[in-house]
Amino acid sequence: MTTDIISDGPLQAQPDHPGQVNGTNRTFAQLFDAITANVGRVIRGKPEAVELAVVCLLAEGHLLVEDVPGVGKTSLAKALSASIDCSWRRVQFTPDLLPTDLVGVSVYSRSTETFRFEPGPLFANILLADEINRASPKTQSALLEAMEERQVSNDGVSRPLPPPFMVVATQNPVEQEGTYRLPESQLDRFLLRISIGYPAREAELQMLDDGDSGDAIAALKPVISAAEVLTMIEAVQSVYMASALKAYLVDLAEASRHHPAIELGLSPRATLQLASASKAHAAAKGRNYATPDDVKYVGLAALAHRIMIHAEHASRLSAEDAISEVFAAVPVPVARS
Repeated sequence: MTTDIISDGPLQAQPDHPGQVNGTNRTFAQLFDAITANVGRVIRGKPEAVELAVVCLLAEGHLLVEDVPGVGKTSLAKALSASIDCSWRRVQFTPDLLPTDLVGVSVYSRSTETFRFEPGPLFANILLADEINRASPKTQSALLEAMEERQVSNDGVSRPLPPPFMVVATQNPVEQEGTYRLPESQLDRFLLRISIGYPAREAELQMLDDGDSGDAIAALKPVISAAEVLTMIEAVQSVYMASALKAYLVDLAEASRHHPAIELGLSPRATLQLASASKAHAAAKGRNYATPDDVKYVGLAALAHRIMIHAEHASRLSAEDAISEVFAAVPVPVARS
């Protein structure tokens, strides 16, 4: 495993780990562990999925949780929301859901003879979009502006969304009846896509002892404030990334665009978001500099949903396998003592 990255100067002068977060006596890593431990009280035996969800939040990204029904997709989103002292809303996506059901609507007031805007559930810090691929493409597209620009437009007026803002969307496999495939433009706006998977035997036995997950979620208390989350987001942005590591990210994107089995390679947005997720993971591990190991840890979750496989290769090669081949083909920057 590569534990360091070739330095071009500033890295050597920086401390080994981020300092205390402003306004609290806890370090970044301690705050990160507090969130993951709180969510882990509900999502048993899935530490990597929980960790990636928190990384996504602190990298100012949006999370797509894709898996079969009943494995805890909604519970993960609810537990993450309950762990932060902020506003959150849940929307059940259905075929008859309209864009105004998300954004809001202008209502005429007879007393003042004016229109007033009634904000929709998008005006929350965390939006749980449950079963997002059961809504029509028109409604799904209503999220695009909010996810990219963190604002919504209504009647020609742009309204900013409250920071921090994160969409946690769940979706069932596209093969299931009554689902719509998310367009590539929207998939590209999700920083990470994760799957929870079936629990291990011991974890499932623990679930039986714990009882209804709804009771466990209701018992959760916030372990961090929205202001602390914003401070952690600022800390992630200051994590150092050496020039050689930046070149590594660009080489990965270039390799995906020339891979014979990949029809649609990684976009520049993918490179930027991979860098953000890598920095967030580095800070969570107590470092203020990113390494190739951080890139590899978040790589599959950050990149696999952004590519398209040629039809003739789709039966033998998954998107995850193709991204793994890209990582294997690109040389990793070597460390320098």
